[in-house]
Amino acid sequence: MGGVISGLGKGVAVSSMAMLLQQKGYRVTAMKIDPYVNVDAGTMNPTEHGEVFVTKDGLETDQDIGNYERFLNTELTRSNYMTTGAVYLSLIEAERNLQFSGKCVEVVPHVPNEVIRRIRLCAQQTRSEIVIIEVGGTVGEYQNLLFLEAARMMHLKEPENVQFVLVSYLPIPSNLGEMKTKPTQYAVRTLNSAGIQPDIVLARASQALDAPRRARIAENTGVDEVISAPDVASIYEVPLNFEREKLADTLLANFGLRARRTDLRRWRTLVRRVYRPRRQVRIGIAGKYFGTGDFTLLDSYISVIEAVKHAAWSLRAKPEVVWLNAEAYEQAPAQLKELQRLDGLIIPGGFGSRGIEGKIKAIQYARTHALPFFGLCYGMQLAVVEFARNVLKFRDADTTEVNPATTHPVIDILPEQREKLARRDYGGSMRLGAYPCTLKRGSVAQAAYGAATVSERHRHRYEVNNVYRARLEKAGLRVSGVFKTRDLAEIIELPEHPFFLGTQFHPEFLSRPLTAHPLFRAFVAAGLTRQRQRASATAE
Repeated sequence: MGGVISGLGKGVAVSSMAMLLQQKGYRVTAMKIDPYVNVDAGTMNPTEHGEVFVTKDGLETDQDIGNYERFLNTELTRSNYMTTGAVYLSLIEAERNLQFSGKCVEVVPHVPNEVIRRIRLCAQQTRSEIVIIEVGGTVGEYQNLLFLEAARMMHLKEPENVQFVLVSYLPIPSNLGEMKTKPTQYAVRTLNSAGIQPDIVLARASQALDAPRRARIAENTGVDEVISAPDVASIYEVPLNFEREKLADTLLANFGLRARRTDLRRWRTLVRRVYRPRRQVRIGIAGKYFGTGDFTLLDSYISVIEAVKHAAWSLRAKPEVVWLNAEAYEQAPAQLKELQRLDGLIIPGGFGSRGIEGKIKAIQYARTHALPFFGLCYGMQLAVVEFARNVLKFRDADTTEVNPATTHPVIDILPEQREKLARRDYGGSMRLGAYPCTLKRGSVAQAAYGAATVSERHRHRYEVNNVYRARLEKAGLRVSGVFKTRDLAEIIELPEHPFFLGTQFHPEFLSRPLTAHPLFRAFVAAGLTRQRQRASATAE
């Protein structure tokens, strides 16, 4: 749980702790509790809540689930995520089905009991020996009280099996130049008022915690284990900092356990590559959330950004992400010249009409200027629209999401989605989760994957219109990946282009720091090739 302010990196702390315990030889999983009345994260605006991450079984979740998966190198399910809304919905449905045998259903103890049930179910379904649960928000918030009560109840029944970790902020006011511990002391007192005494405090600050502050926190809170958690340039360095502080060993000792093994060699190699690149690669991402600032851009596209990093690091390169405002290309097409300095262009997923004409112009530039291009979900759909307009000469070709009256709906809504939208069934109703994709032999995609069939995660309502498939392919747009059960286009590419590929799915969800996603790796490799060719041409 967190104290003082939100955004301290609890998700990264949980991910790091889980990974370290995993490397000590234990079966570990991580779980997120979001204090929102939303049933899932699918209807939340990315500008407010960040990226919506999709599990393999199709649940739309908070972005922290993505961090858990990346650090643990695993695939989680809906049992690893809960919201206030989901908990209340379960109780209401159970009450309506007479599962309480006519008893009064009360906030306490029934809500905390449902939280505990879900935690135990997660442990059972993932076959985990240790479950690390992140409570969203900060202590003292009204929304968190019932989750803290569930934690208190679990500890009361099994004190030997439950530990509490508080991630708290230690500010260093610029006018004082001194790290202040009082806010953390107040956070611990606030947690005490919920009946919980933390076993460990993770002291988040811009600098490492010194001995006097460590002793002061321990003396004033009764928490003997105070772990320094300073800012670092890469989140993937956090586990190594925690290992130096012996955090995982402390957690195991508190449980009466010992490390079965310790193996962080691959992780140390990863961090060395992060800090010692041999070259640099510039990847442009055309985003749409510029109106709310750079932080929103980072949160809204976090899995894409991390996937680019993983791919670049695997090729010993430093990734530089350049944010592109697609709306600017609509107003001033001359600005497209800025794409010249890129090594690759990504059009990520999204919804709606905002900025799409600018994105289509950027895609056209990439197609006609041999700039490596990677379209994700909506990005793939817009690539099809661009190709239909400028190669097939269907000038009003469009997606019916934006223009329902187009005479050339090259992207159209899935039939079952049309019915769902007609009855206003929006929440959790898209084509979600993992589906198999069969790859065409000899394609760029098949070469990248090195497999005939793959499984990837989806989140969309619209698809390539099969009415136009033959004409698109005859003109040179290869459909190289298909969901055979329904004959849906999953991957498109241009064989003669250095790298021009789009996916209906979201490959970024399966990228891992120790195992870059094959398509992202192939894309970044194409960018580095372009870079070398330009450098060679300049030298000549």
